[in-house]
Amino acid sequence: MPEGPEIRRAADRVHKQLAGRRLEHVWFYFPDLAKEAASLIGREVSAVDSWGKALLTRFEGGRVLYSHNQLYGVWKLHDAEREPDTGRSLRVRLVAEGRAASLYSASDVSLWEESRLGEHPFLSRLGPDLLTHGVTVEQAISRLQTARFRRRGLGGLLLDQALFAGIGNYLRSEILFFAGLHYKTKPGDLEEVVLARLARAILEVTRQAYDQAGVTNRPDWAAADRRLGAPRRRWRFAVFERDGLPCHVCGTPIERTSVASRRLYYCSRCQLQPGSTPST
Repeated sequence: MPEGPEIRRAADRVHKQLAGRRLEHVWFYFPDLAKEAASLIGREVSAVDSWGKALLTRFEGGRVLYSHNQLYGVWKLHDAEREPDTGRSLRVRLVAEGRAASLYSASDVSLWEESRLGEHPFLSRLGPDLLTHGVTVEQAISRLQTARFRRRGLGGLLLDQALFAGIGNYLRSEILFFAGLHYKTKPGDLEEVVLARLARAILEVTRQAYDQAGVTNRPDWAAADRRLGAPRRRWRFAVFERDGLPCHVCGTPIERTSVASRRLYYCSRCQLQPGSTPST
């Protein structure tokens, strides 16, 4: 499933396609929404952004279209007169001044007043979005230190969307590696300098994944793998999906385990388990 950076990039593409333009045609597959389609005609698309794995299309007048791609949903951008070449099922189509954005295969779509978004059953459970809500290092540290989160192991905690929205499986492994922390470590046990390092890793790795279309590896490490002819799947990440390969830092084989029923990758030497001492 796409993680926060991929959803934000999709939101950016839809924003570029529609924002600042007035709707000429609106079509919804879902009967409850279909009754509202005519009320959106003539409204300007004011912005498209994301919150975690949800995409929010904002219209003039304070209405917001919520959509969650789940496993199979995808937005396709096209000219209004040209249908995308796809066998997927159309769920939403928005046309503004000749430009169209069509959502296929998604099943979680609803229309909201912006003032009531806080009541949405999914959004109301989310923490701040790392790419949309301008989270700072100081805010991230403060959130990690709250009673709700500080006594939980990072391996499970980082996947909790109530902490920060948008972190998924590959980001979790990469964040922990670049922070130099074991998945059993708890925020409440960290010294201030290490907690700050974790907060920076959360923000920087997520931002890099957004800026570089999912690449979280260090440029020099990625370049070295590419020179050896490695496929993108291998050089894209520092540790994720690299089990058995040597750690870029120390050469120790990367290990794979399961935490919160999801696979996690780590270096047992660079990311020591709490209470362990470095081997000589």
